[in-house]
Amino acid sequence: MTRVKVCCIASVEEANLAISYGAWVLGLVGHMPSGPGVISDLTIAKITSSVPDYIKTCLLTSETTVDGIVAHHRKTSTNMIQIVDSIDCEVYDILRKELPKVSIVQVVHVTDRSAIDTALKITPYVDYLLLDSGNPNLEIRELGGTGRTHNWELSAEIVERSSIPVFLAGGLGGDNVKSAIEKVNPFGIDLCSKIRTKNRLDAKKLQLLMKRVTENS
Repeated sequence: MTRVKVCCIASVEEANLAISYGAWVLGLVGHMPSGPGVISDLTIAKITSSVPDYIKTCLLTSETTVDGIVAHHRKTSTNMIQIVDSIDCEVYDILRKELPKVSIVQVVHVTDRSAIDTALKITPYVDYLLLDSGNPNLEIRELGGTGRTHNWELSAEIVERSSIPVFLAGGLGGDNVKSAIEKVNPFGIDLCSKIRTKNRLDAKKLQLLMKRVTENS
């Protein structure tokens, strides 16, 4: 079954709701230059400590240095880290030593075909790729949470050629997730804006989404 990462979790109550519908990963958004779902490190730590051990908790960090990423993680104690910006390859090696039990997810923003080479270059260093629809080149950098889809043909090529699991993100919801899974065949999908109503996780939208995912499994 395609794994589901429910991102922008804002509270223990939302975490429990996502888990009840089958979320495999909870996305917990730290400080970002733009985008939705940002919560305090204290809230992230509270959510992380409240959920069962078998649930994966993923800190989204915009930090790009070893010291910054490690310090951010130590405030939150998640078992995954999602790096939303590009970092130097040697940073991954040091992170492995500093945080040996933490899985590393690297975001690749699929803006054009250059994303394919970028993604494949990163695969030896991380545990998962996450293909999103941001644009780091803007004056106010978009590092995720745009609610937009991107070119799934490029994502499908990355999935086919990648040696590690790949999540697909960007504007996914009950209306298009079935098509996305059929076209891209990702290991997992990442959700935020389309399963929320008035900035709250919507049980009906989440239920529909999970039904669509199950239909593809």
